Formats: sequence, structure tokens, C-alpha cells
Amino acid sequence: MTVAIFGREFNAANSDKLLTLLRSVGEKGVRIIYYSSFLSVLPGSLRELIPSGERFDACSDLSSDCKLFFALGGDGTFLSALTLVRGSGIPVVGVNFGRLGFLTTSTVSDTDSNGWISELVDGKYRLERRTVLSMHCDNMPEGLYPYAVNEVVVQRRDPVMLSIDVTVDGSRLPTYWADGLLVATPTGSTAYSLSLGGPIVRPDAKVLIISPIAPHNLNVRPLIVPDTSMIEIAVNARGHEAMLTMDNRSASIVSGQKLSFAKAGFTVNSVALESSNFIGALQEKLFWGEDKRNDRQ
Repeated sequence: MTVAIFGREFNAANSDKLLTLLRSVGEKGVRIIYYSSFLSVLPGSLRELIPSGERFDACSDLSSDCKLFFALGGDGTFLSALTLVRGSGIPVVGVNFGRLGFLTTSTVSDTDSNGWISELVDGKYRLERRTVLSMHCDNMPEGLYPYAVNEVVVQRRDPVMLSIDVTVDGSRLPTYWADGLLVATPTGSTAYSLSLGGPIVRPDAKVLIISPIAPHNLNVRPLIVPDTSMIEIAVNARGHEAMLTMDNRSASIVSGQKLSFAKAGFTVNSVALESSNFIGALQEKLFWGEDKRNDRQ
């Protein structure tokens, strides 16, 4: 059995936690492989203490024997894991070494036994299959991986609003005059979509969310559509260019370019501990229902 370790950056304050995690995994007798870029940012003194292992750089380096993919960081690290696991189905374990960590499974303690790590390696977890958005266009931006777990965003690059034409399953919506437009998955409902006034959606819901960014229309609201929908967007920018963002990856698109979005043919398998649940995460990390009157209940 192989376990992959992935991260984007490293904070020396997390040295003890990282060492605890890796030693707990290594004690299970599994083969560990490290993302090369992450291994290279670790201090040499720390590299000498962690369990030995090989390196990987791309999805093609992950063998069929890879049973867990640990993403160490915050939500951005979890999202970046998509570009490596892709459609392989390898379960992704989000471990919070960052700040909010809404998508992460758990945290590592310096003092507790961290029994949940052993449970994961032993297969004692459940999978949450997260919807992935796919994008298609005639002139695909070079080097852009056209899939997203949270959301796809088109937004202005210049200080002039965009006009955005949208069709859903062939039915045209009124033109959006706004700074941009977002299409989010249920997973993305608690990310950028939430700050735009979008609804909170359970990750297993079969819907997509369309939300304008700073619309210049008082009567425009977010729209929920079935996740079987084909969403087509044409962006008109007076400055001739707009910005396309897929999760935390971005590229430029030209005015008038047509993009289409739909649910991808694969999901991201997110690992969840038996004790975790979506409502609990909303209360703990987003302070949902935080009100002194609720303390009396």
C-alpha cells in the first residue's frame, strides 16, 4: 500500500505536527511517496527525521497501489490536489496545516495519540464524492487544467463592468451586467459563492449555483440549477480581455469567447472521519448560528 504526501508550502511552526503525522503513517508499514516540490521546501534537518520515501511530480507517477493522498495545508492545498489526483479516484485526506481549513478532515495534535491517522490508513473512513466542474472552449488557455472542485469564475480585468450572456440547457437568461459571474458546485457553496450571497448547499446535493459578482441590477439573485445542466457563457469586455479562474488557477480570455460548463465525468473522493459532519463544520469553522441567545438552549 502506498500513501502520497502533498503540500504547497511549509511553515516551520508546523514541524512537530508534520513529524507526528509522517511517523504515525510510517509506523503502519506503508510505502510513502512525497511530492517533490513540497519535500524540497522542508528544512534539511527535518528531512533527516521523517520516514524515507520516493518522490512524485505528476498524476502519472501515482500508481494504482496509492490508497490515500494526504493534502497538508489549507483549503487551497486541497483544491490543488485535484490537478494531481485528477480522475484516478484516489481518496484525498485534507489535513489542516493552514487557517480556516473548511475542506480538511482533521488537524494533527502534538500531544494526543492522533488515532485517527491509524484509522485512515486502516481504511476506517467514509468517502464524500465531490462534484467536479469541467470547462470546454474553442481556444483553451494554454496550460490550464479545465476542472474545478469549488467554482469557475469569469471576472473583469479592467475597471469596467462586463456584460455576460448565459444560457442554461439552451434557455437564455437576461444579460448580466456585473464585475463577473461564478458557477459553483455544492462544495464551493461555502467558498466565494457564500461571500456573494449564495446559498449554503450540502456537498451531496445534485445542483450547481450561478451567482453574479457585484451586479449592476437590483433584481438579480443567485440561481440554482440541476447539476445535469449545460451552462454556456459569453463574456463581453470593453477592455478586450477578462480573467477566468478555476478554483485557484487563472488564465486570460478574450472578449466574446464562449465557454461551456458541465458536471465532469468523475468526482473527487474526499475522505471524512466518522465523527465529522457538514453541519458541525458550519458551526465550528464558519460560526453558523453564533448567537448568545443560543447559549441558553
